[in-house]
Amino acid sequence: MPINNRIAALQPEMEVWRHDLHMHPELRFEEVRTAQQVAKLLGEWGIEVHTGIATTGVVGVLRNGSSGRAIGLRVDMDALPMPEATGLPYASVNPGVMHACGHDGHTTMLLGAAKYLAETRNFDGTVVFIFQPGEEGGAGGRIMVEEGLFTRFPCDQVYGMHNDPSLPLGEADIRDDVMMAASDRFTITIRGQGGHAARPHAGIDPVMIGAQMLTALQSIVARRVDPLESAVISTTQFHAGTADNVTPDEAKLSGTVRTLKPGVQDMIEAAMRRVVEMTAAAHGATAEFTYTRGYPPTVNHAENARKAARVATAILGEGKVRRDMPPVMGGEDFSFMLLERPGAYIKLGQAAGAKGGQPVHTVQYDFNDDLLPVGASFFATMVEQEMPRG
Repeated sequence: MPINNRIAALQPEMEVWRHDLHMHPELRFEEVRTAQQVAKLLGEWGIEVHTGIATTGVVGVLRNGSSGRAIGLRVDMDALPMPEATGLPYASVNPGVMHACGHDGHTTMLLGAAKYLAETRNFDGTVVFIFQPGEEGGAGGRIMVEEGLFTRFPCDQVYGMHNDPSLPLGEADIRDDVMMAASDRFTITIRGQGGHAARPHAGIDPVMIGAQMLTALQSIVARRVDPLESAVISTTQFHAGTADNVTPDEAKLSGTVRTLKPGVQDMIEAAMRRVVEMTAAAHGATAEFTYTRGYPPTVNHAENARKAARVATAILGEGKVRRDMPPVMGGEDFSFMLLERPGAYIKLGQAAGAKGGQPVHTVQYDFNDDLLPVGASFFATMVEQEMPRG
């Protein structure tokens, strides 16, 4: 892979940064130490530093020349509330917190690009380095936008990335349109009439009603969504009761919905509400249904996706950038930034033999350090391509 030589030489240093971040993971909006480390390094390289955005977000600004152009580069910093079982010498020292999605690697890649660009200044314009908190369910991207990210730090375009353990190291995936799904949540509270479990006819059993709802909700995707479209309804929690011989008064269900198109999203929300309310009514119970819209779909702007694909091809080689892979049903709050500015989101493969192939959000996952110079080169080359000197 023709990685920038100077960035390739930074790999040992980047590994030190990455392992330190991995060892000290922090949950959403608690990335205090992480933000301090990022701000410290940026400041050492002469980059203008702004902190406290969306609580723990950091923005670095590097100017060179006088073109007036500006490009934003965004990464996420937070970890997940889960234990680590990698056995690595730099495994998490914070119990129950782990960098299981590679945000430590993402942060490090942008730091590598920042150091390189601060040294070489082979661009004409302004680079905005965006280190975002709270991607894992906190909508930190939305909060940064609402707090004036692009007003305070104007950007003509913005780019983000994610590692992909399902792709080989040296390959990438990018589409001209939808990359990732909308991520919504729902809760259902069923209120019946409790009593002795030996006399079910004397009460209204919310557990049985909840089981019927759970099954009926799956029929929405199976029978209401066009087979050529994509949607997921997953009920992930079902809580009820305190004793084996007592029918409870109440049962609670919750889960997630993933869709790629607003029309499908609207239809599913309405259909779920009907299923919940009518199933409860049919059994003499009541039900409260709450549907919360979370992250919108991550939709690349076509021209920016093509620009990013050209950069990735220059680094990885012809035929190494996949343009035909389907979207994934995971969610990503970089979507909020793409609603505000033209840009694109790319996935970089990291699987290589026994390294980097464990799925994200698992206790065995680890970011592949061999991807560090690839990602840093992508960010740096985007800047040099879009804001060339002269």
